[in-house]
Amino acid sequence: MRKTRPVIFILLLIFCPLCYAQQLTKEVCLQNICVIAEIADTVSKRTQGLMFRKSLSDNQGMLFVFEKEDLYGFWMKNMQIPLDIIWIDKDRRIVDIKTDVLPCKDSCQGIMPQENSRYVLEVNAGFVEKNKVRIGDRVDFQDRVRENP
Repeated sequence: MRKTRPVIFILLLIFCPLCYAQQLTKEVCLQNICVIAEIADTVSKRTQGLMFRKSLSDNQGMLFVFEKEDLYGFWMKNMQIPLDIIWIDKDRRIVDIKTDVLPCKDSCQGIMPQENSRYVLEVNAGFVEKNKVRIGDRVDFQDRVRENP
């Protein structure tokens, strides 16, 4: 039994980097458009968010996943790009939207929704208007695995 431990350890060392090469994402579909969203489901991922990103593809976003519904505020500290922010409730209905939210320079104010949410989707500014996304629209999620570059 003891001889198998070094073998298992060596196999973990070999294959663990492959685990980190994949990241779970969700395909988030609103109206007739879907975006591939990175998942921010831990405190550290939610804190980091999209900070310091210089760009975001048209079909990319970040989905913040919380354990329970509440009023989750956001701010644009250390952001490089403007965003549309979409709050989604536990039933996957859009409950609030803020468009063209600009990065803050010196003083950063929180952006608060009007309703409780469990999910928050950040996408490029202009996405909501371009795709006619509205409060009350239903949102669908599908798991995906993608390779990290």
